[in-house]
Amino acid sequence: MLFYEIKVHYQRQTGEDNPGAVKETYLVEGLTCADVENRLMEEIKSLIFGDCEVVSCKKAQFYDMISSPEADKWYKARVELITVEDNGKETRKAVPILVQATTMDFALKNLQQKMASLDCEVISIQKSPILEVLRAVN
Repeated sequence: MLFYEIKVHYQRQTGEDNPGAVKETYLVEGLTCADVENRLMEEIKSLIFGDCEVVSCKKAQFYDMISSPEADKWYKARVELITVEDNGKETRKAVPILVQATTMDFALKNLQQKMASLDCEVISIQKSPILEVLRAVN
């Protein structure tokens, strides 16, 4: 399965006041953009007040995804994997990894723990706009 990053704009009831416009990003696992758009609309239909517009849907590739059930934020990290060939030549490959954590410090800690068995270097880590990850149901 593939993951798609979907950006949506819609009116959302924000309390007792009038509805407010929101722009949200979701990561949804599925086969095609149409498939994941339909799934996302079904998931968020109870939140929508008025029209909903899918602004973009694009494939998102991650080398790994580190989730943490108690966490509420997602962070995108770039990690450089280091391998040494038989001839002694060092090869470096930068890969994106998605990490769920409550803070950036915890995201970095979780990432370092997960990658401890690999020869790698964290290049960058930043808060992601992804609000939620919806995995395929088997």
